[in-house]
Amino acid sequence: MLTRPALLIRLEAAAILVVTLVAYHHLQASAGWFRFAILFLTPDLFMLGYLANPRFGSALYNLGHTVWVPLLLALYAWNAEREATLAVALIWISHIAFDRVLGYGLKYPTYFKDTHLQHLNEPIG
Repeated sequence: MLTRPALLIRLEAAAILVVTLVAYHHLQASAGWFRFAILFLTPDLFMLGYLANPRFGSALYNLGHTVWVPLLLALYAWNAEREATLAVALIWISHIAFDRVLGYGLKYPTYFKDTHLQHLNEPIG
């Protein structure tokens, strides 16, 4: 298993997904699962950059699908005691983790299905 990076990334992402769901559950009193369901797919709007061209699309998509952006948002929200903002950051991180569990990765500027994890027409191995 330790020699199969694609599997390790999926397992790591699954762990991050579970942690974000548990953390979100603790905020549920004010955030609610309805908000989670509504906002969960919002990061995929970053793929609209592909309407311009693959280079811009991949850059915009990658901005919305790297953990550092919502992680910084979560740190700010935690420090500023902004529970609603923290909830949004957790939803965003959970979306990214879910994508990684499914095998979706960051995009190269060549083609939408070329990711850092795989070419999406190929099986993960």
